[in-house]
Amino acid sequence: MRRNGRILAINGVLVLALAAAGWGAYVFLWPSGTSNAASQARAVPVSRTTVVETVSAAGTVDSAYGADVNFGTAGTVASIDVKVGDAVAAGQQLATLDSAEAKAKVKAAQSSLDAAEEDLADFDDSTDTPAGSGGQTQTETSLRAKVDQAELTLQQAKDDLAATVLTAPGAGTVTAVNGGVGQRVGGSTGASGSDTSSGADAFIVLTDLTNLLVKAKLAEIDVSKVKAGQEATVTVNALPDSPIRATVGAVDLTPTTTNNIVQFGVSLTMAQPPAGLRPGQSASVAITVAKAEDALAVPSAALRTAGGQSTVTVLSGGREETRPVQVGVRSEALAQITSGLAEGEEVVLSVPSTTSGGSGGLTGRQGGGGGGVAPGGGGVLIPGGGGR
Repeated sequence: MRRNGRILAINGVLVLALAAAGWGAYVFLWPSGTSNAASQARAVPVSRTTVVETVSAAGTVDSAYGADVNFGTAGTVASIDVKVGDAVAAGQQLATLDSAEAKAKVKAAQSSLDAAEEDLADFDDSTDTPAGSGGQTQTETSLRAKVDQAELTLQQAKDDLAATVLTAPGAGTVTAVNGGVGQRVGGSTGASGSDTSSGADAFIVLTDLTNLLVKAKLAEIDVSKVKAGQEATVTVNALPDSPIRATVGAVDLTPTTTNNIVQFGVSLTMAQPPAGLRPGQSASVAITVAKAEDALAVPSAALRTAGGQSTVTVLSGGREETRPVQVGVRSEALAQITSGLAEGEEVVLSVPSTTSGGSGGLTGRQGGGGGGVAPGGGGVLIPGGGGR
């Protein structure tokens, strides 16, 4: 019995201590104890700051230049003069085909041309009509056609011989070699840009690893806001703590549609890409589409918009007044007010004045430092400023 009595006494002391601590916290957070304390706690002053509107998109690091290089004629690979990782210059030899067959075709085409020209010359010598006089006979016309055809055949044979040597169309790094000596290859288009080819079927793939850019997809609702020359920030997912300054280079004029989602491509040039960056790495992009400096601003939570008209609730003399305002640049957290409010006036945030069920409330009015978010599920950010 005595032991149970001691336990009850100790528990009673703990209950009293917790009650006292709770009352102290209440007095500290709500010192006025007036009926409009909740409204005052939800009000923040109109202040001047910089408001930045951005458009976000997911992107991928890409090379400013790339080429899928193929032989322009059919043949058997005789040599491969580069390997993956080699840096090459424009015009540098990359690989060759066995040229014996191509050389034989050139020789045969040259012989055919010589014979055709000799036949034409013999005919001209056997007639009284000077060559090119305009009085050509049917025989002469036929002979001249054979000469023309022989010249075309010879030129094609020479082009095929030249195509047995594969050269780099531009400077870059060899990132793939899809073939080997002794392999039979067919004629192709020679080289194509990396934007239109995957490189899977290319004999050699070149990529410029020194000039990198970021390509992203914009939602159709945002594309009208984005223009070449706008500033942006690129954050490579593998380097989240190293944002990179960038500039919008170009915006596609036509969209791509995937699963009924319309998007427009945009390319961005990075000012100083970090060392080790590689094409294919994923990134996030934030493009600055509007900016207002030294602007009157309120938290976005203070705005209510209906029928195209924005309003705020102003707290004056302990009373709340609904007032229409004009909104300029708007970010996710702040909105520029171009008319309807004066600096220092207080606006009420659109949040409940009481808390329940773990929903967080405001920790204070607009104050010094960085502001904060109340604990719980529904806290509202309080911007930093001069605390009171």
